[in-house]
Amino acid sequence: MCGRYASTRDPALLAAEFDAVDATGEDAPGPDHNVAPTKAVAAVVARHPRDADGGVDAATTERSVRVMRWGLVPHWSADASGGAKMINARSETVLDKPSYRDSAAHRRCIVPADGWYEWQPGAGRKQPYFITPQDGSVLAMAGIWSVWWRDDEELGRVPLITCAVLTTDAVGEMTQVHHRMPLLLPRERWGSWLDPDDTDPRALLAPDPDLVDGLELRPVSTAVNSVRNNGPELMRRIDLTPAQQPEPTLFELT
Repeated sequence: MCGRYASTRDPALLAAEFDAVDATGEDAPGPDHNVAPTKAVAAVVARHPRDADGGVDAATTERSVRVMRWGLVPHWSADASGGAKMINARSETVLDKPSYRDSAAHRRCIVPADGWYEWQPGAGRKQPYFITPQDGSVLAMAGIWSVWWRDDEELGRVPLITCAVLTTDAVGEMTQVHHRMPLLLPRERWGSWLDPDDTDPRALLAPDPDLVDGLELRPVSTAVNSVRNNGPELMRRIDLTPAQQPEPTLFELT
């Protein structure tokens, strides 16, 4: 998966879609057609609530939409500078890598998206594609999150909440543009993925072929190449000239 996606739905609508409460408040990110690393994004989490004394109500689980920064910073990091390089985590190793395993076991989230961008190599150029559900529904990208604390002279200890998107081997038509893709969760897996008491999500780390079959590979303008460009036109289909047509894959040649 490349490092761009689109997320244009209002957090209140996302909360309704994911049966959650909107906890984004004044920090809610606006519609973003070109989400890039280190940007503020909406993510869905499920946690046990705490009472006024900090006690955990283990019998209750609350699902909410919260604001995070895209690019994971593990809680033990010396500083937050490495987050920009940790936007993705491989599903095959997420439970073993020191940077990700604690979050994978205890702090999983869903990163909602309209779709994601991928660039297909070609003869001297890369053609961008927007990959999105054919029916216009929201994508639920599997994610993990972490809280990193910094010291501020005036505010004291200040939390930085960050996240990463899990990736897996591309399947089906997605292999035409890249060998990796986000790990997409069908609706029936949402609850299990977000379950704060399930510390072993191993059974949820495989891609769902039926969900992938419902995606559209949409060629789009190279305007998306620049993070400075941001608007609905980035997601619109363009007609490819013969020179821009994708080269056949090894699978198609055999």
